[in-house]
Amino acid sequence: MKRLFFVFAFILLAASIASAQQKEAVFAMVGDSIHDFGTIQEADGPVSCTFTIKNEGEKPLVITNVAPSCGCTSPDWTKEPIAAGKTGEIKITYDPAGRPQPFTKTIAVYSNGKTGSYVLTIKGIVEAKK
Repeated sequence: MKRLFFVFAFILLAASIASAQQKEAVFAMVGDSIHDFGTIQEADGPVSCTFTIKNEGEKPLVITNVAPSCGCTSPDWTKEPIAAGKTGEIKITYDPAGRPQPFTKTIAVYSNGKTGSYVLTIKGIVEAKK
């Protein structure tokens, strides 16, 4: 009888762990995680691109921080929790002032999603002012 009780308890525990694991927020990219601006003109000022993310999990996805690799890059992102199956955005702006050269910048995205953090990349070539 004791043995049957332990088997039953183990099955319940395993089922509750499996259920909890399935009910997570899941960060997923819609499209590419790399944006190539191509050749941009320093004189034209800052350029921006928007990355779309989707919550493929069951719990709300919360982007807790977006950290660019340098001060020339600034992020703006969806601050509200992203419901299951819905999308949010991360807008990245790059300022080419004083940077006439090729560039590649990374942006770390932190969330409560299953993967924890994710890396976005922007790149391009800045042509100097004439």
